[in-house]
Amino acid sequence: MKLFYSLLIGATLSLCTQSSRAHCQIPCGIYDDLMRIHMMEEHVVTIEKSINKLADNPNANQSVRWVLNKESHADQLSEIVTYYFMTQRIKPGMDDYDKKLGLLHEILVASMKAKQEADLKHVKKLNELIHAFEHIYIGEDHQH
Repeated sequence: MKLFYSLLIGATLSLCTQSSRAHCQIPCGIYDDLMRIHMMEEHVVTIEKSINKLADNPNANQSVRWVLNKESHADQLSEIVTYYFMTQRIKPGMDDYDKKLGLLHEILVASMKAKQEADLKHVKKLNELIHAFEHIYIGEDHQH
């Protein structure tokens, strides 16, 4: 029982400290937009893997770990959208401001849904939205 509580406390602390790793809110002036977009894509790949592992019907302990992993990466994706792009990079008056903001909002909603459910349709939606955002933000001629 002590081991269970120790693991529970450790997992809780781990999740609580995740937010401290978000991009600084000073702002620091150090930006790498393409890297952040690639980080968003990586979080989606991890969410997808977690959903696929859950579909394999693992034991109860592994199920909990995959659910926590999926939720953690959905949160990290939301943090990049919110604290990096929405608060520091997307500014009123920019070209396509409304479209960029709308796409970011849709990414947040899709991330929330991916956190709530283990359904690959949310992964597909996230990939489509991030791809659309990347092209409107970086430019249409951007190559992958």
